[in-house]
Amino acid sequence: MVAFNVRPDIDAAAEKLSSSFGAKREIQRLPEVLWEGETVEMLATGVYGKGNGLLAMTNQRLVFYFHGVMSQKVEDFPYSRISSVQWSGGMLMGTLTVFASGNKAEIKQVPKDQGKALADHLRMKISASGAPVAPMPPASSATSPATDIASRLTTLDQLRAAGAITDAEYRDRRTKILDSL
Repeated sequence: MVAFNVRPDIDAAAEKLSSSFGAKREIQRLPEVLWEGETVEMLATGVYGKGNGLLAMTNQRLVFYFHGVMSQKVEDFPYSRISSVQWSGGMLMGTLTVFASGNKAEIKQVPKDQGKALADHLRMKISASGAPVAPMPPASSATSPATDIASRLTTLDQLRAAGAITDAEYRDRRTKILDSL
């Protein structure tokens, strides 16, 4: 593996990459897109949109960084905005799908070992960030059926985001809630 000598946290994460192919420029320039006090915990390579770049998991957010000759792309996903993460791996590569703020981002061609580890750590991060739980109304207050349904759906979303239920359980329970209308 190539030694980058960028910054201790970035160097340590880069050493764990099975290959830095297509992301060497991004690793060198990563400090330019990081916030003050932000440290890199894990790195992975992948393709997002039209660019082959670097996926950096920091102590504050997930960042996709592509620095090409003619263009540059930085997209970040603060942990508080990520609702769920999916990993689907093939024989050598896989796809990391991040659901954040109602949007879906698919990072493809992520090496299987890097993607699986990153998805697992990302799930821990978003469950540890403690998504705010919707307050339950007092038992004495009159709530409309629509409010009750909305509250149940919100709770269900939070359970899925925290990894307490699987996507299949989520779909099943959501269908039952909506069928009760």
